[in-house]
Amino acid sequence: MTSVFAQTVAVMTPLCDWLVAHGSSCLELFGFVTGVANVWLVTRQSTWSWPLGVLNAIVYLVVFARAGLYSDTGLQVVYFVLSLYGWWHWTRGGAANSADGVYAPAPLPVTSTSPRLAVLLAGVVLVTWVALAQITSRIPRAALPWLDALLVAVSLVAQYMMTRKLLANWLLWIAADVVYVGLFINRGLPLTAVLYTIFLALAIWGYISWRRSMPAMVSTA
Repeated sequence: MTSVFAQTVAVMTPLCDWLVAHGSSCLELFGFVTGVANVWLVTRQSTWSWPLGVLNAIVYLVVFARAGLYSDTGLQVVYFVLSLYGWWHWTRGGAANSADGVYAPAPLPVTSTSPRLAVLLAGVVLVTWVALAQITSRIPRAALPWLDALLVAVSLVAQYMMTRKLLANWLLWIAADVVYVGLFINRGLPLTAVLYTIFLALAIWGYISWRRSMPAMVSTA
């Protein structure tokens, strides 16, 4: 075990040095890998996406704090909590089946968003955006606080919608990921910019895949 660890360190040290020299880090690389795996598993509707989401949130909390993206830093705390909730809801939130008196919850189905809920979530985005921007714009070294806050507000609602398996969550992720790519290039996070380009492609695929899995477009409140 010690030998394997030593070999891993020997391989990773020059890689980490190279990443630092080119404006990145091994921590960002780890976030890249766990992030891609997480979103890919979500497109497959796998509950294993959620523990990876918990880990990814912890990693990017540190990465974004270092980059001065304070709204995104706070978002990782929410992601952490929502990932725990999503993990529970995806495994226990479906209609329960009973076989021989044993409780066996059915998988949570993909559903559409009701107009009432869409209006409510739009209000959450607006309120969260303004509140976060007002707070983070007063923090020294805050980077693009209004844009950062808007992206966080949209991402927060999209993540909540994902925990409920609402199809439209992918449309919000597509919009946010397009803007995030430019933001991360601007903030000197090249690996994260590439990551969000991959997220964009996965979000498009996720929308197509989830829509195909729906037996009917059923609204949920």
